[in-house]
Amino acid sequence: MTMTKRLRYWGLIGPMPAAELTATCRMFEAVGVDGLFAPQVLGPPWIPLAAAAAVTERVQIASGIAIAAARSPFETAMAALDLDRLSGGRFVLGLGTSVLAWTRGIFGSPVEKQVSHLRETVAAIRHIVAGAHVGLAPFEGEFYRADFRELQPMSPPVRSAIPIWIAALRTRMVGLAAEVGDGLIGHPMWSIEWTLERMRPDFEAALARARRRRDDVEVNLWYWAAPGPDVRQAIDDARPTMAFYGGVAQYEPFFAAHGFAEVARKLQVAVQRGDYRSAAALVPDEMVRTFVAVGERDAIRARFAPVASFADSLCVVPPVYALPPERVREYGVGIAEALYGS
Repeated sequence: MTMTKRLRYWGLIGPMPAAELTATCRMFEAVGVDGLFAPQVLGPPWIPLAAAAAVTERVQIASGIAIAAARSPFETAMAALDLDRLSGGRFVLGLGTSVLAWTRGIFGSPVEKQVSHLRETVAAIRHIVAGAHVGLAPFEGEFYRADFRELQPMSPPVRSAIPIWIAALRTRMVGLAAEVGDGLIGHPMWSIEWTLERMRPDFEAALARARRRRDDVEVNLWYWAAPGPDVRQAIDDARPTMAFYGGVAQYEPFFAAHGFAEVARKLQVAVQRGDYRSAAALVPDEMVRTFVAVGERDAIRARFAPVASFADSLCVVPPVYALPPERVREYGVGIAEALYGS
């Protein structure tokens, strides 16, 4: 595979038994990944990241992502400082909005203006991280206000500026990442074509408006892959993940742009009754192939080769929904063999 630069690779971890998590983190570090993400689906991402910090020495650790509306910016800033201390300065704060069905319907957050809220959250976190050890001036925002009057100065941080990467699905969040982020995290529902034909031009235009250089922002793109010789099995294994994401109402315009509007509407019915698995059979092969790389090692490499012209790093993960742990591990090994050692 010919590339103009070395892509950095990230792995994904989550809550699991301690021995398994320790082995997973050490395996990722041994095979040469550059970083480890832990996502927030329900619980906060900090717990597996703290464990990862304790059992690794080199890899970066990052929330991938922390949902901004799920907690106060002060709590997020404190978690970032703690994890940066635990890891010796290896932490990256990945932030995103999630969808209203999640933030409002599950977390009970009143936030409606998600982009504005995330912009303010980034500003508040930077304010707190930079000054909590010397004393903080009040922060007066639309969503977050604090006078810090009785906050006692903390111990000096490992770093007074912790990188903040912003997760994006569509143009407005891509623009926010270009404007104020230290990194852009591409949504795993971006197809390769969507990434290069739609999101890359939007990102570059937003960088130009903000008068920032391309090197100012790390571009970390997420994709799904199910490597192996049995392509039919891989496609079937990926259907539940496509059903889960395809059934989120807020994503419908995105799927419509890829030609799957009718499928997405059918999937929403299943998601709204709390049973996305039953709708997996509705996901056509073409939809899986659009968003999930399948096939042998060379096919996986070839699928991701074009994004090297845009990405600085990739996080390639198995389509995990409804898969047994042993199948997830099998695909994870396939991803490592296809990409990390190339």
